[in-house]
Amino acid sequence: MKKRNILITNDDGITSDGIVRLAQAATKFGEVWVVAPKHQCSAMSHRITLHEPMDFEKVDFPVEGVHAYATSGTPADCVRFGLLNVVEGKADVVFSGINYGYNCGSDVQYSATIGAALEAATAGTAAVAFSEGAYEFHEVTDQYLENMIAEALEEIETESLQYNEIININFPSCPISEYKGILRNRVMATNAFYIDRYKMEPNGNDKWILTVDATYHEDAAKGTDFRAVVDGYISVGRVQNLHTPQGK
Repeated sequence: MKKRNILITNDDGITSDGIVRLAQAATKFGEVWVVAPKHQCSAMSHRITLHEPMDFEKVDFPVEGVHAYATSGTPADCVRFGLLNVVEGKADVVFSGINYGYNCGSDVQYSATIGAALEAATAGTAAVAFSEGAYEFHEVTDQYLENMIAEALEEIETESLQYNEIININFPSCPISEYKGILRNRVMATNAFYIDRYKMEPNGNDKWILTVDATYHEDAAKGTDFRAVVDGYISVGRVQNLHTPQGK
């Protein structure tokens, strides 16, 4: 089996269950470096740190053989620093996740899981984002994670990814008995799981306190990533944040 240098990050923090499970699976495919935020960094999108220094420290990690570091930076920072300063030699691929919550539809524009993967793509390194539902069932993820990593690596190594494009994999949060299979080439839905509203509570003259009052729904078009996970399928698609320039 080909040995690869694999860099892993996430946006839920270095102690999250998802990044541990991803790193454990990734060790079957190469040498693994983890560079992840110390704290929760969801919904930071592609944000990077420019105007203040970042802490960086080696940490104990519950997967043997993994080189692990925590930072005070964002997930995109982790990828930038990991690629430039941490991985010994050139990283072959970046994995971002496993995110606690789907990254489907219009939610991807806010996701720091997606943002970190796109940071890798911007730097010319292939990347895969992994997410699962934020519910009690992770059976499908645990059973099929290694298979999906192998499939993604095979796709990457055929050089089929376009400029600034990543593979986006979402695992359904359903019991294995309700799992229906894999749907590939899913397009991003144009909507999200939540319809956002804000409550405005008066807080003095011309001041208010805003709180989110979102409504959950599962309405999504056929053929989309959103529809796939709702229906109990693993969704595989691609996300691209910059158009392919001429000549690419």
